[in-house]
Amino acid sequence: MSDVKPIPDNYPQVVPYLHVNGASAAIDFYRNVFGATERMRMPEPDGRIGHAELEIGTAVIMISDEYPDMDIRAPKTVGGTPVTISVYVEDVDDVFTRATEAGATALRPVKDQFYGDRTGQFEDPFGHRWSVATHIEDVSPKEMAERAAVASTG
Repeated sequence: MSDVKPIPDNYPQVVPYLHVNGASAAIDFYRNVFGATERMRMPEPDGRIGHAELEIGTAVIMISDEYPDMDIRAPKTVGGTPVTISVYVEDVDDVFTRATEAGATALRPVKDQFYGDRTGQFEDPFGHRWSVATHIEDVSPKEMAERAAVASTG
């Protein structure tokens, strides 16, 4: 019987793998905006990043440059992404400001939400969409449903 763990230590069970055009610049962006730390980087002879890993808090994100010959393409190459990555942060206003100052496009301004979070959404310069939030209030499921009903009627 092998002692190798099927889920390695220091990895959550779900890890997003982002493909971008300009992985080195994306890594710098995520460092600046989220305070990400780089765990590892595997550069290719042509300058592209074949694989890198970042930590944002307790989360891990893998990242690579595009490799069209292997059908690995960035959101901007394929016309956008249907996925939004949600990240809880200590200060959503600060993170949102840093993101837009670093070239992100604001999609939804930071605002208090009925479910107890203060959130904003942006698209990073590489085509990935992010929802950033700071939890500001604990809301019961009952109260959340009541607030949602009020919010939907306007």
